[in-house]
Amino acid sequence: MPVLQDLEDPGLVQLLIQGAVGVIPTDTVYGLVCSAAKPAAVEKLFTIKRREANPGTVLAASIDQLAELGLKLRYLKAVEQYWPNPISVVVPCGDELEYLHMGKHSLAVRIPSDAKLMSLLQQTGPLMSTSANVSGLPPAQNHHQAHEYFGEMVDFYVDAGDIGARAPSTIIRIVDDAIEIIREGAVKLDAAGRISRAID
Repeated sequence: MPVLQDLEDPGLVQLLIQGAVGVIPTDTVYGLVCSAAKPAAVEKLFTIKRREANPGTVLAASIDQLAELGLKLRYLKAVEQYWPNPISVVVPCGDELEYLHMGKHSLAVRIPSDAKLMSLLQQTGPLMSTSANVSGLPPAQNHHQAHEYFGEMVDFYVDAGDIGARAPSTIIRIVDDAIEIIREGAVKLDAAGRISRAID
Protein backbone atom coordinates (compact mmCIF):
# COMPACT_ATOMS: atom_id res chain seq x y z
CA MET A 1 0.00 0.00 0.00
CA PRO A 2 2.04 3.00 -1.17
CA VAL A 3 2.00 6.19 0.89
CA LEU A 4 3.21 8.98 -1.39
CA GLN A 5 4.68 12.16 0.08
CA ASP A 6 3.40 14.74 -2.36
CA LEU A 7 1.00 15.44 -5.22
CA GLU A 8 4.12 15.87 -7.37
CA ASP A 9 5.26 12.28 -6.79
CA PRO A 10 5.98 10.94 -10.30
CA GLY A 11 4.21 7.66 -9.56
CA LEU A 12 0.89 9.33 -8.73
CA VAL A 13 -0.03 10.28 -12.29
CA GLN A 14 0.59 6.75 -13.50
CA LEU A 15 -1.49 5.22 -10.71
CA LEU A 16 -4.48 7.42 -11.54
CA ILE A 17 -4.19 6.92 -15.31
CA GLN A 18 -4.14 3.17 -14.72
CA GLY A 19 -7.42 3.31 -12.79
CA ALA A 20 -6.25 3.37 -9.16
CA VAL A 21 -8.46 4.80 -6.40
CA GLY A 22 -6.72 6.67 -3.58
CA VAL A 23 -6.69 9.52 -1.09
CA ILE A 24 -5.11 12.89 -1.86
CA PRO A 25 -5.24 16.42 -0.42
CA THR A 26 -7.50 18.52 -2.64
CA ASP A 27 -7.92 22.29 -2.63
CA THR A 28 -10.32 21.87 0.31
CA VAL A 29 -10.35 18.60 2.28
CA TYR A 30 -8.65 15.24 1.80
CA GLY A 31 -10.47 13.49 -1.02
CA LEU A 32 -11.04 9.96 -2.25
CA VAL A 33 -10.26 10.23 -5.99
CA CYS A 34 -9.97 8.33 -9.26
CA SER A 35 -9.94 9.06 -12.97
CA ALA A 36 -13.36 10.36 -14.00
CA ALA A 37 -12.86 8.80 -17.45
CA LYS A 38 -12.70 5.22 -16.11
CA PRO A 39 -16.12 3.76 -15.22
CA ALA A 40 -14.63 0.78 -13.36
CA ALA A 41 -12.54 3.07 -11.15
CA VAL A 42 -15.55 5.31 -10.45
CA GLU A 43 -17.64 2.27 -9.51
CA LYS A 44 -14.89 1.15 -7.12
CA LEU A 45 -14.75 4.64 -5.57
CA PHE A 46 -18.51 4.67 -4.97
CA THR A 47 -18.34 1.17 -3.47
CA ILE A 48 -15.57 2.20 -1.07
CA LYS A 49 -17.46 5.36 -0.10
CA ARG A 50 -20.69 3.35 0.29
CA ARG A 51 -22.62 5.90 -1.68
CA GLU A 52 -26.03 5.39 -3.22
CA ALA A 53 -27.27 7.95 -5.75
CA ASN A 54 -25.06 10.70 -4.28
CA PRO A 55 -22.19 11.36 -6.68
CA GLY A 56 -19.15 13.40 -5.77
CA THR A 57 -17.44 16.28 -7.58
CA VAL A 58 -15.43 16.18 -10.79
CA LEU A 59 -12.17 18.15 -10.50
CA ALA A 60 -10.54 19.37 -13.72
CA ALA A 61 -7.77 21.67 -14.89
CA SER A 62 -9.95 23.45 -17.47
CA ILE A 63 -13.43 23.58 -18.95
CA ASP A 64 -11.93 21.98 -22.08
CA GLN A 65 -11.09 18.89 -20.00
CA LEU A 66 -14.67 18.78 -18.74
CA ALA A 67 -16.00 19.13 -22.30
CA GLU A 68 -13.77 16.26 -23.45
CA LEU A 69 -15.24 14.15 -20.65
CA GLY A 70 -18.71 14.74 -22.13
CA LEU A 71 -20.14 17.84 -20.46
CA LYS A 72 -21.72 20.51 -22.65
CA LEU A 73 -19.39 23.46 -23.24
CA ARG A 74 -22.29 25.95 -23.18
CA TYR A 75 -23.11 25.05 -19.56
CA LEU A 76 -19.45 25.33 -18.58
CA LYS A 77 -18.95 28.68 -20.34
CA ALA A 78 -21.92 30.08 -18.43
CA VAL A 79 -20.23 29.49 -15.06
CA GLU A 80 -16.50 29.69 -15.83
CA GLN A 81 -16.23 33.06 -14.04
CA TYR A 82 -16.39 31.16 -10.74
CA TRP A 83 -13.12 29.32 -11.41
CA PRO A 84 -10.40 28.64 -10.44
CA ASN A 85 -11.83 28.58 -6.92
CA PRO A 86 -13.15 26.17 -4.28
CA ILE A 87 -16.61 26.57 -5.82
CA SER A 88 -18.35 23.50 -7.22
CA VAL A 89 -21.06 24.18 -9.79
CA VAL A 90 -23.81 21.66 -10.54
CA VAL A 91 -24.32 21.38 -14.32
CA PRO A 92 -26.62 19.16 -16.40
CA CYS A 93 -25.24 16.06 -18.12
CA GLY A 94 -26.57 13.25 -20.28
CA ASP A 95 -27.04 9.50 -20.19
CA GLU A 96 -23.51 8.83 -21.45
CA LEU A 97 -22.15 9.98 -18.07
CA GLU A 98 -24.60 8.00 -15.94
CA TYR A 99 -21.71 6.08 -14.37
CA LEU A 100 -20.67 9.45 -12.88
CA HIS A 101 -24.01 11.10 -12.09
CA MET A 102 -25.78 7.91 -10.92
CA GLY A 103 -29.07 8.78 -12.61
CA LYS A 104 -29.24 12.40 -11.41
CA HIS A 105 -28.41 13.88 -14.87
CA SER A 106 -26.31 16.58 -13.21
CA LEU A 107 -22.81 16.74 -11.77
CA ALA A 108 -20.91 19.06 -9.47
CA VAL A 109 -17.71 20.19 -11.22
CA ARG A 110 -14.82 22.37 -10.07
CA ILE A 111 -11.61 23.89 -11.35
CA PRO A 112 -9.43 24.35 -8.25
CA SER A 113 -6.91 27.11 -7.60
CA ASP A 114 -4.33 24.95 -5.81
CA ALA A 115 -1.19 24.91 -7.98
CA LYS A 116 -0.03 21.36 -7.20
CA LEU A 117 -3.51 19.93 -7.70
CA MET A 118 -3.88 21.80 -10.99
CA SER A 119 -0.55 20.41 -12.19
CA LEU A 120 -1.74 16.89 -11.34
CA LEU A 121 -5.05 17.40 -13.17
CA GLN A 122 -3.27 18.67 -16.25
CA GLN A 123 -1.48 15.32 -16.44
CA THR A 124 -4.28 12.96 -15.38
CA GLY A 125 -7.36 14.60 -16.84
CA PRO A 126 -10.50 15.06 -14.71
CA LEU A 127 -10.75 13.23 -11.40
CA MET A 128 -13.92 12.12 -9.66
CA SER A 129 -13.61 13.10 -6.00
CA THR A 130 -15.53 12.82 -2.77
CA SER A 131 -14.48 13.72 0.76
CA ALA A 132 -12.23 11.14 2.41
CA ASN A 133 -14.63 9.75 4.97
CA VAL A 134 -17.26 7.09 5.35
CA SER A 135 -20.66 8.70 4.72
CA GLY A 136 -21.96 10.26 7.93
CA LEU A 137 -18.54 10.68 9.57
CA PRO A 138 -16.27 13.79 9.44
CA PRO A 139 -13.72 14.15 6.62
CA ALA A 140 -10.22 12.92 7.37
CA GLN A 141 -7.80 15.70 8.37
CA ASN A 142 -4.71 13.61 7.58
CA HIS A 143 -3.85 10.39 5.79
CA HIS A 144 -3.82 8.39 9.05
CA GLN A 145 -7.50 9.22 9.64
CA ALA A 146 -8.25 8.32 6.03
CA HIS A 147 -6.53 4.97 6.57
CA GLU A 148 -8.79 4.35 9.58
CA TYR A 149 -11.77 4.80 7.26
CA PHE A 150 -10.56 2.89 4.21
CA GLY A 151 -7.63 0.70 5.25
CA GLU A 152 -6.48 -1.52 2.38
CA MET A 153 -9.58 -0.85 0.26
CA VAL A 154 -7.82 1.97 -1.59
CA ASP A 155 -4.72 1.67 -3.78
CA PHE A 156 -2.64 4.53 -2.34
CA TYR A 157 -2.54 7.48 0.08
CA VAL A 158 -0.83 10.85 -0.33
CA ASP A 159 0.47 12.23 2.98
CA ALA A 160 0.32 16.03 3.00
CA GLY A 161 0.29 16.24 6.77
CA ASP A 162 -2.60 17.52 8.87
CA ILE A 163 -4.70 20.06 6.96
CA GLY A 164 -7.02 20.80 9.87
CA ALA A 165 -10.75 21.26 9.61
CA ARG A 166 -10.79 23.09 6.29
CA ALA A 167 -14.11 24.23 4.87
CA PRO A 168 -15.46 22.13 2.00
CA SER A 169 -16.16 23.75 -1.36
CA THR A 170 -19.13 26.03 -1.82
CA ILE A 171 -21.71 24.29 -4.05
CA ILE A 172 -24.02 26.26 -6.34
CA ARG A 173 -26.25 25.72 -9.34
CA ILE A 174 -27.87 28.03 -11.86
CA VAL A 175 -31.67 27.94 -11.91
CA ASP A 176 -33.43 30.20 -14.44
CA ASP A 177 -30.43 32.56 -14.50
CA ALA A 178 -30.42 32.82 -10.70
CA ILE A 179 -27.78 31.38 -8.37
CA GLU A 180 -28.94 28.79 -5.87
CA ILE A 181 -26.45 28.12 -3.08
CA ILE A 182 -26.68 24.43 -2.20
CA ARG A 183 -23.89 24.52 0.38
CA GLU A 184 -21.93 27.51 1.63
CA GLY A 185 -18.33 26.50 2.15
CA ALA A 186 -14.88 27.90 1.44
CA VAL A 187 -16.16 30.89 -0.57
CA LYS A 188 -19.03 33.20 0.37
CA LEU A 189 -21.31 34.55 -2.37
CA ASP A 190 -23.61 37.56 -2.15
CA ALA A 191 -27.29 37.51 -3.13
CA ALA A 192 -26.41 38.16 -6.77
CA GLY A 193 -24.03 35.21 -6.87
CA ARG A 194 -20.87 37.33 -6.84
CA ILE A 195 -17.89 36.21 -4.79
CA SER A 196 -17.86 38.44 -1.72
CA ARG A 197 -15.10 36.88 0.38
CA ALA A 198 -13.23 33.68 1.13
CA ILE A 199 -14.03 32.02 4.45
CA ASP A 200 -10.93 31.32 6.54
